[in-house]
Amino acid sequence: ATPAPEEAPATVQPNNATYGTDANLAASAPQAILRYADHPRGFAELRLPQGEGPFPLAVIYHGGCWKTGIASQAYMAPLATRWQQQGIATLNVDYREVGDGGGWPGSFADWAASARLIEEVAAKYPVDRTRVTLVGHSAGALPAQWLARADGPEGPLGARSPLKARAAIVLDGPGDVGAEQPAFDALCQFSAVEPFMGAAPAAAPARYAAIAPATRAPQLADLLFVQAKLPAPSPTTLAALAASGAKVTVRENQGASHFAIITPGNPVYEANEAAMLALIK
Repeated sequence: ATPAPEEAPATVQPNNATYGTDANLAASAPQAILRYADHPRGFAELRLPQGEGPFPLAVIYHGGCWKTGIASQAYMAPLATRWQQQGIATLNVDYREVGDGGGWPGSFADWAASARLIEEVAAKYPVDRTRVTLVGHSAGALPAQWLARADGPEGPLGARSPLKARAAIVLDGPGDVGAEQPAFDALCQFSAVEPFMGAAPAAAPARYAAIAPATRAPQLADLLFVQAKLPAPSPTTLAALAASGAKVTVRENQGASHFAIITPGNPVYEANEAAMLALIK
């Protein structure tokens, strides 16, 4: 654990007036700021519940269309606080995006490095290593699924073993970045996928195939999609995600906003909270 980093430059601070939760719940102060890299965004906030534990751990990855200047981990802090109040330890992770060293492969390098904090937390704090859930909102859906799968030499970091995690929760995010590019770009209201991947699918098909669930499925017991603006993944994608034995569940919230599902106190969030907490616990 290290002191909290200095305030990040304005380019990586979220515009909370337009992006994120509606402040129904004030974020608690994290118990520790854990660093996984030397760059300004290489940290995660650790929040621990009251009590002796051991607690389940939710590792949270924010959205922001992978573009610097839209969002950071800050807008996920109210959700992390709510889960802390419900007996769940949380790691709320920041990472680089397109414009500050992220994209392919920088964001993947950050996600892989941040995942190593799980072992550090499990060794030093009352956390149950067997109950780790990866959580991603919007663009954060990618690390929540990618970390739990293996990669071959064609992957963004080369050959890589899967992170041991019991479950994952996707909060209004894609199940397959390449297959769902049009819907995700429409959600972002600009071209988000190609800048992140570094090329269009036709120009770099191997990159898109390298992270597609049809190539390698995440190795999870449970995978829950809580969708709002984005539709459910296609039957083909759902089957690919379940290929390693995961139980894949989709909860659709048609007409709900992209942020209602992550805002404690919002009726849409409340309608889905029990399912999320049950999976994490």
